[in-house]
This record gives sequence, C-alpha cells and structure tokens, in this order.
Amino acid sequence: MDDIALARALHVLAVIHWIGGLAFVTLIILPLARLRRTTEEALVLFECIERRFSAQVRISIPLVGATGLWMTYRLDLWDRFADPNFWWMGAMLGLWLVFMLMLFVIEPLLHSTFEKSALQDPATTFRRMSRLHEFLLLLAALTAFGTVAGAHGFAFF
Repeated sequence: MDDIALARALHVLAVIHWIGGLAFVTLIILPLARLRRTTEEALVLFECIERRFSAQVRISIPLVGATGLWMTYRLDLWDRFADPNFWWMGAMLGLWLVFMLMLFVIEPLLHSTFEKSALQDPATTFRRMSRLHEFLLLLAALTAFGTVAGAHGFAFF
C-alpha cells in the first residue's frame, strides 16, 4: 500500500469515528440525558460518556487533519481551495478547524461554566447543547455529502 492509500484509509477511518461519535452523542446520549429524573443523573450520564469519547476524538480529529494535509501536499491539491467546484475542500478544512477549536480550546475553557449552568437550569442547558450538536451534525453531514459527491465527479456549480 502506498502512502496516499494509507493516508486515505486512515483519513476515512478517523472521520467515521469522529462524525459517527458526534451522531451518537447528538442523537442518543443527549436525548437520554434530558430524560433523566434529576440533573445530577443527567450530568453523570453525559459526563461519563462524553469524557470517554472526548479522549478518543482527541486522537481521531488531529489524525484527520494530518492525513488530509499529507494528501493535499503529496497530491499537490492546493489550487483546489481556490476553485469553487471544489468548495468541499474548504468545507472539510473549515469543519475540521471548528472541531479542533471546540475540542482543544473552547471545551476546556467552558467546562466549569457548563456544569454550573446545568445545575442551575438543566433543561435550557441541555436544550442549547442539543441544538449546538444538531447544528454541527448537520454541517458535518452536508460536508460529507458534498465531499463524496464532489470527489466522484458530481459538479455543484
């Protein structure tokens, strides 16, 4: 297997882990947490699962970036970022940047704020977090759709 095939395989595997985990948290965990009888139960459920996933995704998201950069460099695809027909290249980069910032900058800064907010007004806090996750999942789905369609020759413009 050459380096491009290996990079592509690792890239896709890491994206599946990252976006699949986002879907699981968004569509399964957050609704279950909101159904708990007490705020403490909801926080414990969410925190236990989120902590484990967060540790894993701290590997998969940087791996997506590293393999994407490697393929762009090796295949000399830099000009695609300026071509509107390859809008999905910029979408992939943008989505990756948003998640890198959220995971490594915003989440650590706001963790204690989230816990305080969840204890004071759990319904609003979990609803806001659900909406944010739903929005991010929608962006990820649109990006994945556009990327796969575009990479296989579908022209949007």
